[in-house]
Amino acid sequence: MGLFDNLAGAVLSNVGGKKSAMVQVAMDLFNQNGGLEGVVEKFKAGGLAEQAASWVSTGENIPISVAQVAQVLGNDTVAGVATKLGMDADEISRKIAEYLPQVIDKMTPKGEVNAKSSNLMSAILSMTK
Repeated sequence: MGLFDNLAGAVLSNVGGKKSAMVQVAMDLFNQNGGLEGVVEKFKAGGLAEQAASWVSTGENIPISVAQVAQVLGNDTVAGVATKLGMDADEISRKIAEYLPQVIDKMTPKGEVNAKSSNLMSAILSMTK
């Protein structure tokens, strides 16, 4: 188990209930898609380039719908995450649609994706307070 896994475990043990589950969802999503840049590119490639660009920019975030989450991530992926966490797939999709734009926005405070972009843990921790 690596340092990141140990840190993630410590964070998850201090964050309760549904927030803990959403931290896990975010970490899985970023890990499976190559981090911040990979997630942004996945949503751009999935037809949501304008929305993804708005999350990175310093302006307002354009929201996404539950259907768009399923469109980009795939129903099987969403269902797998839901099963893993013992939650309903629609609930997971709603939470991703609600929080993903905020997480990416917090990770890119200067409006760009680069090596200096804030890390996932910092963004999630700031939202769970």
